[in-house]
Amino acid sequence: MANLVCWRCFSSLTPHHAVRNASIGFRLPTYTPALAFSTTLSAQLPLPPKKSTGPKVTPKKGRKNLIIGKPKRTPENRARRPAPGERKALRKRIVLSNVNALEVPGMQNINEENMYDRRLEGQVLGLSEPLVDQLRAIEAFKPTQGWGMFRRPGTLMRKETLDLGKMVEVMSSSDGPKKTVRRVLVGERGSGKSMMLLQALTMAMLRGWTVVNLPEVQDITIGHTPYTPLPSSSPTKYIQPTYLARLLRQISTANPHLEELQVSQPPSQDNIPIPIQSNITLARLASLGASDPDIAHQIFELVIAEILAPGRPSVFFGLDGLAHAMQPATGYTAPNMKPIHPHDLTILNWYLSFLSGKADLPNGGIVMAATSQSNAPRVPALDVALSELEGDYTTHAGQVVAKKERIPLMRYDERVFETFMGEKGKIGVQRLEGLSKDEARGLLEYWAWSGMVREKISEGFVGEKWTLSGGGVVGELQRAVVGMRV
Repeated sequence: MANLVCWRCFSSLTPHHAVRNASIGFRLPTYTPALAFSTTLSAQLPLPPKKSTGPKVTPKKGRKNLIIGKPKRTPENRARRPAPGERKALRKRIVLSNVNALEVPGMQNINEENMYDRRLEGQVLGLSEPLVDQLRAIEAFKPTQGWGMFRRPGTLMRKETLDLGKMVEVMSSSDGPKKTVRRVLVGERGSGKSMMLLQALTMAMLRGWTVVNLPEVQDITIGHTPYTPLPSSSPTKYIQPTYLARLLRQISTANPHLEELQVSQPPSQDNIPIPIQSNITLARLASLGASDPDIAHQIFELVIAEILAPGRPSVFFGLDGLAHAMQPATGYTAPNMKPIHPHDLTILNWYLSFLSGKADLPNGGIVMAATSQSNAPRVPALDVALSELEGDYTTHAGQVVAKKERIPLMRYDERVFETFMGEKGKIGVQRLEGLSKDEARGLLEYWAWSGMVREKISEGFVGEKWTLSGGGVVGELQRAVVGMRV
């Protein structure tokens, strides 16, 4: 080791030392450090080339660069692609029961006798299985309403629900002239507008009414269904055969009493291109239109005419997502490449004629539409029209909100004002506020019986959650209590 150290010392001598040693007559051996894959000293290696700082020269257009070597392979995505409509079905999938949830003891079902009982205010009533099947057929349940957290579907009997039940009962048992109620449900997000529409559909089914529901107007106006101009219509209207066929299927499934009703008079062959029996039932007639979209429009008109014939049961026409029916344009295009107005679609034009009062219900009934705050386009004309119908209102917090006025020099859709600003008093606007503390307590107790709330339902707990939910807003209350646990 000592010699090795000495040789290292000698090898570090400067060049003039080496010359001086050479003049003596002997030559000292030098130590060369070992380098990997090279025998050249690092001091003698050439300097690395400097990186170019100028602009990068790109090949001229039309020339190809020669790439020597194997091209890089992009990783293959071997996952199975979803089938057409699979993602939409998954997004709209609704689970109405949870076997892991606890059974609420003593839970009553809603029926035609207790749907207006004031003693049940603040309690949750269940839905029977036949009623659930009917409501599922017309797509009355929404994926965001949290049905899958409980043993079976139930609905809260709030004050507005009991008022609606009393109105349905009076209209059903009245022997005088049949009354028609036209109503638009408004309110902040999560206030229970879609749930109120579901409760109204439930009560109409319990009383044996004929129910027709448009569950989501966005599906009609978004431009995802086939459409075609209606012959001999001026101005031009457009029909949607596939959607009408699906709607006829819903009507025949959700109204079992149509199996006992026959057509009042056989239709002419000029209107219906297929032969139809003179004693065919309305359920069978709707099934024929549902199986063949090419004749769905003619069958739909015939079914609606038979439903509104004298002596038939009262009807309930429901619609959810009113703002989509009032926007200036849809996703469909006319032959002149201009967007089609929602009112030019026959299905929406038919419903709005009953909502505006241009068409009447001879046997009485309810025409109800619900607005949406979570999925709705901005329609200034609709906001102004509903505000003028409602007038000044006071919130549950005691704040007075003045009605909206038209803004000068701002364009409004006059067709929206024609729908709502006809004869005064034809359309009523009902604003849904938050629950009272008693109603909120009943809902919290139901959640506790179902195993979703572990805390003790005390006055302090109810007051705290009622305040955190913005004064009893149902959607916020569910998010603050049940959603936090999930």
